Amino acid sequence: MNRQTRLQALSGFLKQARSRISPSSVGLPEGARRRTPGLRREEVAQLAGVSSTWYTWLEQGRDIKVSAFVLDCIATALQLTADERKYVFSLALEAGPVVRPPKEEVAQISPSLRKIIQDLRSCPAIISDRRCHIVGWNEAAAHVFLDFEQIPADQRNMIRLLFSRREFKRLAGNWEQFASGFLAMFRAYYGQYVEDEWYVQFLREMIETYPEFQSYWEGSEVSFAPEVALEFRHAKAGKMLFHLTSLQVHGNTDLRCSIYTPAPDTSTESKMLTLMMGH
Repeated sequence: MNRQTRLQALSGFLKQARSRISPSSVGLPEGARRRTPGLRREEVAQLAGVSSTWYTWLEQGRDIKVSAFVLDCIATALQLTADERKYVFSLALEAGPVVRPPKEEVAQISPSLRKIIQDLRSCPAIISDRRCHIVGWNEAAAHVFLDFEQIPADQRNMIRLLFSRREFKRLAGNWEQFASGFLAMFRAYYGQYVEDEWYVQFLREMIETYPEFQSYWEGSEVSFAPEVALEFRHAKAGKMLFHLTSLQVHGNTDLRCSIYTPAPDTSTESKMLTLMMGH
């Protein structure tokens, strides 16, 4: 990712973060002439203790000198989470916590990990890499989502599938929350691997192919492990409720295991077992 692309990504995120903070929550008057939601640029500058002009330049994506101390003040003013702070630092500082992209190689799932997810009979589980490519799944996931085996390997990207396959939009009763969780993870990777040009190319392709993608991307949060409650409307099993838990798989490759656990005090687990017994 070149310097200008990185600064533009930072610009868009700062605007989004500023828009979600209400003035009253930080002790400022709401006022009657706010054209857009959230704080004004000069208010963020005031809270961070920097000049309004300097912050405006930063948010405009100008190539200006930024220190870690000042960046931390801005992150505090914008009430950023730990993951969001890492994202902002990665984009703003050339010497930030940037991870060099590893050599291109197909992720290998160990036999023990494969057995673990296959034994989760009532919990759909998906293993994905740092680009959200699906590299493994269990039988439960194939029954609840779709048969990933029928999708060409180079098309098994979870972000792409969320916007391209009608099955996902029909399945998820709260599809927006479902998609937002994955976009939050994707943005976290995007900030971590800022030197990988693949992300820029992929985002450009998604925006050009799926018109609605851009608004979701611009409004997405940053989280390496979002916890999301999901409502699925399965064609055979009916309504099912799950909690998404994301686990990092330690090893040479940056893999994540996303597990959909049946919500307690619901009939979801019994429905999953019935669904699995029928195949």
